[in-house]
Amino acid sequence: MNTLYITGAGVSAASGIPTFRGEDGYWTIGSKNYTPMEMATRAMYQNAPKEFLAWYYHRFATYRNHGPNDVHHWLSDKNLITQNIDGLDGKAGNKNYIAIHGRLDQMTLFHEQGEPVMPLATPWDSVDQSRLQESLFELFNIRNQTPELNHSFKPFVLLFDEYYTELYRITQAQQRILNADKIVFMGTSFSVNITQMAIEIARNYDIPVEVVDPEPAHILHANVTYKKMNALDYIQSN
Repeated sequence: MNTLYITGAGVSAASGIPTFRGEDGYWTIGSKNYTPMEMATRAMYQNAPKEFLAWYYHRFATYRNHGPNDVHHWLSDKNLITQNIDGLDGKAGNKNYIAIHGRLDQMTLFHEQGEPVMPLATPWDSVDQSRLQESLFELFNIRNQTPELNHSFKPFVLLFDEYYTELYRITQAQQRILNADKIVFMGTSFSVNITQMAIEIARNYDIPVEVVDPEPAHILHANVTYKKMNALDYIQSN
C-alpha cells in the first residue's frame, strides 16, 4: 500500500520544539503582542525586518541543533510531506521527504514569488547574539534597513501571505497526494493549505484518511479513521 504521511508540529514537540501556535509563538513589538500568523508574513519581513528576523531567530533558529525523535526515525523510510521547517526528518535519514513550508537550515535570494531560485545553506552559527540585529542583517545581506529584491536573502520558509510555488515542490506534493492509497495526518491542526488540499483530493478520489492526534480535528470526509493518540503511541501500535 502506498501510504502518504503528512506531518505537523505535533510530531516535533517530543524533540523539544514548541508547536507553532503555542504561547511561545507570540512576539512583542513596542507594547503590542503579535501572533505567529502576524509575524510570519512577507509584509513583516519587508516592513520590519529587524523584528521579523529577531522573532524568526528566537522562535526557530535557536532550536536548530535539536535532534529527531522516535517518530522521525520511524518516518525515515516513509512517503512523507511535512509542514515542519525544522529539518528533523532529514536528520533522521529520510532522503526524499517534501518540506512543503521550507527549511530552517536554508535561505533563498529575496525574489518575486514564482521566479526560479535555489535554496542556499543558512550559516546560523555565524550569528553573533551580542549584536543580534547587525549580525542578522549581515547574514541576510540587508542594507539600508530593508531587504532588497534580488540582492538580500530571505529565510526559506513559506509565509502566511505567500503561496506555494515550485520552490516548495508543490506539484510533486500534489502528485504524491493523488497517488496515495491512504493518507495519514499526524500532529497537525489542519489550519494550513496543504492539509486542506489533501483533504479535498481525498474526498474527490475516495482516498481513506487517518487522523492521528490526542484531540483530532474533525474533517469533512466520509472515509476517516480517528486515532486519539500522540504520534509516538501510534508508531508503537503499527
